[in-house]
Amino acid sequence: MMPELATSQESDGEARLAALAVLAQQVRDLADAVTLTEVPQAELTAVTAELVALTERLGAARRETPLPPEFGPGGRYRHLGNAVVGDCNPHALPLVVEPDAAGGVRADLAFRPSHEGPPGFVHGGVSAMVLDHLLGSAVAAAGKAAMTGTLSLRYRRPVPYGAPLVATAAVSRGEGRKTWAEGLIALPDGTALVEATGLFITPSQWVGVETRS
Repeated sequence: MMPELATSQESDGEARLAALAVLAQQVRDLADAVTLTEVPQAELTAVTAELVALTERLGAARRETPLPPEFGPGGRYRHLGNAVVGDCNPHALPLVVEPDAAGGVRADLAFRPSHEGPPGFVHGGVSAMVLDHLLGSAVAAAGKAAMTGTLSLRYRRPVPYGAPLVATAAVSRGEGRKTWAEGLIALPDGTALVEATGLFITPSQWVGVETRS
């Protein structure tokens, strides 16, 4: 069976989690500042020394793993430590995935300078990570507890960072423990930038587990 999820009452206090989310956002801003900075070497050295001290302070009390999935206030599922959607994970955008009217999922997003691959555009692996998550979210929204089996992508146009984009995904078909989903990252006018198809497999021990709230 899938691991049981904690509730917000069993997790850290909500005020502390909110403060951690603010810290994570500041670290994202720091990453972009490091990516784009042109300050002199002496300033780089001084800032690095400050960051060493801050890292030591944060490391004074550590978890063994990132924050796990749980049910937050109001019974809403959340995964604050997730690399794509985790508010408390500085690596995450974080992406906010919502159901759409067609039965799939969607997310408004804008990539950051720290996501650059080709000059001026987003790294293809970052696009793949986001679409992998969107496809999995669509499968979960359809009531399937499953994990990625295969992921195929078609890069139609370069993906810009710093510009508003839309990501969507929906289940296309299912067969036993297999579920297929399709999705894309597009400009707001619908112009497709990256298309994805994924096969998701429900582990035998997860058969019968319902993921929709």
